[in-house]
Amino acid sequence: MKAYHLNFTQRLPISLAQAWDFFSSPMNLAKITPEEMAFTVTSRLQPDQKMYPGMIITYKVSPVAGIKLNWMTEITQVEEHQYFIDEQRFGPYKFWHHQHHFKEIPGGVEMNDILTYGLPMGVFGNIANSIFVAAKLQQIFNFRKQKVIDLFGDYTNTGT
Repeated sequence: MKAYHLNFTQRLPISLAQAWDFFSSPMNLAKITPEEMAFTVTSRLQPDQKMYPGMIITYKVSPVAGIKLNWMTEITQVEEHQYFIDEQRFGPYKFWHHQHHFKEIPGGVEMNDILTYGLPMGVFGNIANSIFVAAKLQQIFNFRKQKVIDLFGDYTNTGT
């Protein structure tokens, strides 16, 4: 299986505590996912519930042509105000390991997403990644970047 790596960095003009409060709540993920993906958390979680190691989160998502898929991730590690890691337990990928890092910077916070994933179906998965999957993931993270700016403001406009 071939492993693919993506890295996304974004700076926000909010405190580390504000960033952690928003991103450590599984229910907020739907707020920063493109609507056409019909992303829905299906776990019975409270709106303000925070992540913890061992937490299982289930979703429904439609990444292609309105086809609904079930997805289950586990929060495997949490270091409050520093990072958390989610890993797929069931879903569209053969392997999914997503690190979310947070660091206080002058005038805000820097977030760094490190994603490592693999696809099923050998060479066909490699082809799918080349023509579709990598671009779709980039599109999702570009949407997320803009949505987070809409919610919290643009770091570059803070004058710091």
